[in-house]
Amino acid sequence: MAIIAQPELKLFKSSSLQGVLLGRKGTYAPLSVKLRVHFSFNPKMKNSLVVKGMCPQNADLERYYSKKEKKPFPVPIVELRRAARERIKRQKSLPRKPIPPPKNGLLVRNLIPVAYEVLNARTTLLNNLRKLIKIVPVHACKACTEIHVGPVGHPFKTCRGPRCEARKGLHDWTTANIHDIIVPVDAFHLYDRLGKRITHDERFSIPRIPAVVELCIQAGVDLPDYPTKRRRKPVIRIGKSEFIDANEDDLPDSPPPNSPALVLEEVHSEPILPSTMAERVLLAEETLKMWGVMRHGAERLMKKYLVRVCGYCPEIHVGPSGHKAQNCGAYKHQQRNGQHGWQAAVLNDLIPPRYVWHVPDVNGPPLQRELRSFYGQAPSVVEICIQAGAEIPDEYKPTMRLDIGIPSDAREAELVI
Repeated sequence: MAIIAQPELKLFKSSSLQGVLLGRKGTYAPLSVKLRVHFSFNPKMKNSLVVKGMCPQNADLERYYSKKEKKPFPVPIVELRRAARERIKRQKSLPRKPIPPPKNGLLVRNLIPVAYEVLNARTTLLNNLRKLIKIVPVHACKACTEIHVGPVGHPFKTCRGPRCEARKGLHDWTTANIHDIIVPVDAFHLYDRLGKRITHDERFSIPRIPAVVELCIQAGVDLPDYPTKRRRKPVIRIGKSEFIDANEDDLPDSPPPNSPALVLEEVHSEPILPSTMAERVLLAEETLKMWGVMRHGAERLMKKYLVRVCGYCPEIHVGPSGHKAQNCGAYKHQQRNGQHGWQAAVLNDLIPPRYVWHVPDVNGPPLQRELRSFYGQAPSVVEICIQAGAEIPDEYKPTMRLDIGIPSDAREAELVI
């Protein structure tokens, strides 16, 4: 039996490590070898066992697309057409199956608890972040949308806001609020998700709510302020885009309750801060857990309940097809008459992570402009929780570049190969 291992070399940041990187004589760096293994069998190779690393050691962030570029499709059009042809060819000889929920108007029963879990996780996350931003300093630029978590703002010249030329690209830092950390992404609330598309004249008469909340409502959460139509029988399809509701007179008047949990409420009053370090760490760990629960639960819901995003602007629509409001102001919107270019959304479109620079040592020296390539990045929520005392999750370690030794000054950085 052959065993293939992919070791992970972890270099501890120290002055002796810098000597090894720079080729000094008589200096050594402590070196430890860690194996994060994942066992899998290769069917093509008999008596073989492959050991793979669970996560890469270092990784770059996703590519940044300018406002003049259209977002790429999650699945290329060529692959979608190929899969559609294969699906039609495979279903020709098979009997026609009934349309499954939620396409037939019914709810996916096993996802109703997930919807309540996502909504409550979002509420807990916002309530906890209002406490953490009182403890961990968070800075926001007055001219652009960039934020930084740390005692002082970073010195990188990345500002592209108004009057940035006078500041030579430096940021004008101020205190951040909760909306700088959690990007507000709103969507139209649909009374009937299978109803007619929203027209341009109805764009002001239909309320807009956070897109995550709208996704949870369509997945089964009942909120009194935002009523929605619940069907108890599948719709009857007449054509490709035409249907009628089934007769529900033979059903009991009161539908069965489908509230597996209570809905938490946001606290907008002055938060009560933790008094001890242990309470602070517990608060940070709970916040980080709620961040993961909200993202993973929303990803599960998006596999069943369709979410659309404009390929040119951040507009989000929760539903099988996008709305018809002509309010897209992205690059060359005049050629599209302000209409959105709808495509399938991904998780980062629904819950965009605000990436910030990771501060290796909060009590140490601030970030240096010349050592920018040695620093990593993490979502702002994760960085706030880490600086508050939470443990770093494994899924965010590659982009934070924790295994890279940081030189002490710019002179040593120039000598690093």
